[in-house]
Amino acid sequence: MESQEINTNHQVAGQSEENEMSQLFGKSFETRDDLLQSTKRFYLKNGYATTIKKSKKDRFVRIGCDRGGVYRNRQNTRLELRKRKSSSRLINCPFEVIGRKRSDGTWILQLINDSHNHEASSDMSGHPSCRRFSVEEMRSVEEMASSGIPTRQILSSLRQKNPGLQAISRNVYNSIHKIREENLGGRTMVQALFEELGEGEFFYNIKHDENGCLTHIFFAHPNSIILARSFPHVFVMDCTYKTNKYKMPLLDIIGASCFNTSFYSCFTFMEKEREEDYVWALTMFREVLGPNCQPLVIISDRELALMNAIRVVFPTTTNLLCVWHIEKNILSNCKRHFEAQEDWDAFMSSWNGVIRSSTEIDFEKNWRLFEELYKERREVLTYIEKTWLPFKEQFVDAWAEKFPHFGHRVSSRAEGAHAKLKAYLQVSTGDFRQVKEKICLAITNEFQEIKALLSSGRIRIPHNCNNAFFKEVVTKVSMHALKELYKQYEMVKHGTMDPSCTGHFLSSMGLPCAHKMMTTWKDGVLPISSIHPQWRIDSLSLTCSDGMMNEEDNFKEMLSELQDKFKKWPLMHKEKARDTISQLVSASLHSLREPSSGSKQKRGSSSTQRDPSRFEIVEKRRKCSGCKNSGHDIRTCPSKNKVSEQISYSIANSLDESAIGGIDLNMVPDLDLFSSFN
Repeated sequence: MESQEINTNHQVAGQSEENEMSQLFGKSFETRDDLLQSTKRFYLKNGYATTIKKSKKDRFVRIGCDRGGVYRNRQNTRLELRKRKSSSRLINCPFEVIGRKRSDGTWILQLINDSHNHEASSDMSGHPSCRRFSVEEMRSVEEMASSGIPTRQILSSLRQKNPGLQAISRNVYNSIHKIREENLGGRTMVQALFEELGEGEFFYNIKHDENGCLTHIFFAHPNSIILARSFPHVFVMDCTYKTNKYKMPLLDIIGASCFNTSFYSCFTFMEKEREEDYVWALTMFREVLGPNCQPLVIISDRELALMNAIRVVFPTTTNLLCVWHIEKNILSNCKRHFEAQEDWDAFMSSWNGVIRSSTEIDFEKNWRLFEELYKERREVLTYIEKTWLPFKEQFVDAWAEKFPHFGHRVSSRAEGAHAKLKAYLQVSTGDFRQVKEKICLAITNEFQEIKALLSSGRIRIPHNCNNAFFKEVVTKVSMHALKELYKQYEMVKHGTMDPSCTGHFLSSMGLPCAHKMMTTWKDGVLPISSIHPQWRIDSLSLTCSDGMMNEEDNFKEMLSELQDKFKKWPLMHKEKARDTISQLVSASLHSLREPSSGSKQKRGSSSTQRDPSRFEIVEKRRKCSGCKNSGHDIRTCPSKNKVSEQISYSIANSLDESAIGGIDLNMVPDLDLFSSFN
């Protein structure tokens, strides 16, 4: 009975398939695409994937099974010699149908061979043609990829809209690659990069070697230029790595806004980190800032080549050293000389006391005390004396707090900016153009955030500052500046300020300190003139820079003057001018090429995560499982030895000589058992 039902079902299914096939081959199609889609749907339902084998526009299209044809070894390489072990789905399936265009413009389908030499597929996801994206899906892929959305999230978004989507991550990667190739439009990456930088009104410059290979690229986004010229006082400079497939270091110059937020000022891909490389990059940065503009303070780590370049390009600028990097460098070079953690903590506390010396006299006193405490650790003192003391004016409070750094004494802004940039990059295998596109996304977002903070600061009044004393500064200085001012106001109000004024807050922050408030404006109003321009938002304008407009106006004036003189020149001069202008107009950068990406990267090497610093390696050394301190293991732990001595002493005192003589020493417990109690 059951077998009869099964046979009946098969007969019904066969009749239904025959009916659909007769309808397919007896139907007229308005367009070629209608014919292709109908054919694809019919055979997919029956477990077969179709593909176009041959076609001629407005004449015919030959459709076959995607397993038709045979594998062709185009490289003529023996399979056993290939490094990549590949496979093929082609088994010369004979199935074939032809679509032809008739005289009335419609299309019909003709069956040539309906047989297959393989079984129908129960799951069509193994066929590449079934994993292709539709036109609408390709448009979504392009939009999401250009927005910096990771591949896995693109695929998840597409699958939410189409639960039956059979595409995999490789299809997304291939689609993005295809989109990028189409966007190049036959141009090289370098040509496309320069055209986009020029059309986008970037400030950029390049250097190349004698072979036309790019060695340096400097570029600044128009929004970055506006921010750099609006807040030209303090910058943090640092290189980051693992950002591009050429393995070139990327110099990232970070600015600080009045809202205590960071912004990208400019970027430079450099061949190496030599002094001449930094001098070239900083010279370009000086052009971005505009004429006669020197930053007040630049924060960096102890990169001697960069420090020398800063002195060359910005001679009046103060270069402060990051105190956090100093601490970590000392950790890397000195911690091995301290066995106990408490000794190391005491050492770092003493060193921080030296750094925090508020006057030069205090520094001399604290340094002498530091020398006396650690005179027996000569190697440690020698390292600090030779490496850091020559630069004491660049990190010790007695000197550093005299300069307007506006609260920036560490390069954490650069570290945070590097991390944010790499979150946009996602991989370290992008070319210059791809990296530039991701950088543009980051800059556009941060520029909008700063604009929103500016607009908000002009209409919001903090409740604690809504009094007569602050009436001239509210809505005219940033919220961050108001918070700092209110802290000083609270000190005056509660009498918690230091008895004497060092002047450090006023000189370093550009804001009046508590002592100034108490002696000058105790019963009056805080004047807006007492606030440094860094914090002012009443006169701040985040529109196209005047300097950029002046450059365009100057060029137009030169062209107008040239045109007037050209009319008065003799023919010989006119011909020479035409030749010169023609050479300039036809000048091409097409001969320039991108640097070599070096050896082929290994699988898994596309990560942007930086390599661990030396201090991180030191801190991650295996610690003692007993006392949890570093510098030794459980076998040589001082705490274990102390416990062992105490146990031995107790046993010896609790037993007399006769009792000891009767003890089987094999029954005495192993003292290693007591290490777990430490």
